[in-house]
Amino acid sequence: MTTLPQGHREFDDDIPSAPCSVDLVALEALAAELASLDYTVDGVGSLLGGPAYSALGRGQFAPALLEARRLLRHGHAEAVDRTGHADLTGARPVGNAGADRTGHADPVDARHAAGDTTGDLRAVPVLLWLLGEDVTEDDLRTAFPGIGLVGLERLRLIERIPQGPAPAGGTGADQESAGPAPASAGTTLASAGTDQVPSAWRAAVELRPYASDVGGNLWVASDLGSEQRPGRLRHDHVLGIGGASLTLAQAVMRAPVDRALDLGTGCGIQAFHLLAHARHVTLTDISARALAFARFNLLLNAPALGLAAHQPGERVSLRLGSLLEPVEGERFDLVVSNPPFVITPRTGDPAESYTYRDGGLAGDAIVETLVRELPGILTPGGAAQLLGNWEITEGTGWERRIRGFVPPGVDAWIIQREQLTPVQYAETWLRDAAENRDRDAYLRSYADYLADFASRDVEGIGFGSVWLRRPRTPSDLVRVTLEEITHEIEQPVGPHLAAAVGRADWLADHTEQAASGIGIAEEFLLVADDVTEERHQRPGAEHPGVILLRQGAGLRRTTLLSTELAGFVSACDGDLTAGQIAGALAMLLDRPDAAFTSELLVDVEQLIREGFLIPAV
Repeated sequence: MTTLPQGHREFDDDIPSAPCSVDLVALEALAAELASLDYTVDGVGSLLGGPAYSALGRGQFAPALLEARRLLRHGHAEAVDRTGHADLTGARPVGNAGADRTGHADPVDARHAAGDTTGDLRAVPVLLWLLGEDVTEDDLRTAFPGIGLVGLERLRLIERIPQGPAPAGGTGADQESAGPAPASAGTTLASAGTDQVPSAWRAAVELRPYASDVGGNLWVASDLGSEQRPGRLRHDHVLGIGGASLTLAQAVMRAPVDRALDLGTGCGIQAFHLLAHARHVTLTDISARALAFARFNLLLNAPALGLAAHQPGERVSLRLGSLLEPVEGERFDLVVSNPPFVITPRTGDPAESYTYRDGGLAGDAIVETLVRELPGILTPGGAAQLLGNWEITEGTGWERRIRGFVPPGVDAWIIQREQLTPVQYAETWLRDAAENRDRDAYLRSYADYLADFASRDVEGIGFGSVWLRRPRTPSDLVRVTLEEITHEIEQPVGPHLAAAVGRADWLADHTEQAASGIGIAEEFLLVADDVTEERHQRPGAEHPGVILLRQGAGLRRTTLLSTELAGFVSACDGDLTAGQIAGALAMLLDRPDAAFTSELLVDVEQLIREGFLIPAV
């Protein structure tokens, strides 16, 4: 068991507005019932069908909602219970006590009450936790006979809706007061008064199936989004599986390590992946609610993640605090972070910021702070990977500012994937928090964004990934690489990034050895399997005017070759050394001078670095 440094405290608070992870028996029962309902990525895709499932992935709920409603009402002539016997009780329709969102009676309800049709109960968790629909008491009882309503409520995954129709289209109010209600004996179904027996339930959180390289079927709880629960997000909103979190998970180089840190864990998704290749993972966050969600997710998925639910401290540690404060004095072999990097105007009002995305510092200071300070908590040879935004000031290249963040003596590889104007950036993040629903507030916030960027002469905002490594020894050759890659790349890209780092290390070793005559010239090279050559020439021309190499995998780079370099590449079949090929070309082109060979091998090194050529092993 990992011993906490003096002054550090394991986070174990019970947060009433987050799912409850105290009842391990209930968590185990929930996981079993979710699996029984095939509430998995593949199961939901199969249930909804390709078009509806694809639309759901794009954030368009309508096709999935229509199909899930249809399945629950008319899915099967008869449903089969968990023992294989036909269940003829009939499934209840979606809605509040037989009424639709406008309060009108649903005629389908009468047919269900008469046992005319029984729906597909697999639609119940989809409607409830993915689509934010109200679900009847009968549907929940039938779909979850083991854990029951009391268990789901005790875990704070559902909340009751009083009798009577809900307002059409939802309240439109902020979600600040929303969230799971505290569990207590007075709120269970069994003790509810007969005059207020709940007729329908709704999700208190989102509970989404997840599939990844860790194996098994997993589930991730987070706060409901604005599509599922109308209104502006609460300021301590806990984000679920978003595009940025998936981008980071796919980019991390997953070599086995002893200790890993998930800084700014949110709902804990990065820790899921880290546990597959790290002996111990520390999760930190400035939000107590986020840590409570992360702990719930870890314990719900404990068997698949290799955790002992009754003693998780053997492999995980949760810490509350800002940036590196919770791990002061500690060292890690790997740090991953999807920090709150969004650049937003500072208003001084906590209600105007969102802990999952807003760092609370001016401009891109949070990314600068992490890039400067993360190397200090790495073990020798340890690495950090994070996502971030950086400001691009008027008249300067994008790489100038972010390059200045990297401390001396640290390896760095920074890839810019996207660049937005201040106007585009404001639109993106105001829409993200559903702030575009209130016209006046939207205009005020929009003006604040533009004024904030103008105060620092910002003309663009870059987004991308940062890789940092602490050298193993002070004498190691340090490299800083910055490049812009805006085209589509292969996912997951982590293995390709790791291979690129390996090639760069190989080249660094040969650079150091070149003085003694044992350099790249003595090595045998091959063209990578995914590389193709493309030639362009004018009709009737004797020679091509453009020769390109293209990668079909990884970062999918394209590079322009000179005629000499193209000739070198064509000869890289492992039979001759790089020096022999260069020498043969020099003689063929009548360029026997040493400068030709030297310059050619410099270009060859770049092809190796980028993965067009690889060492023959």
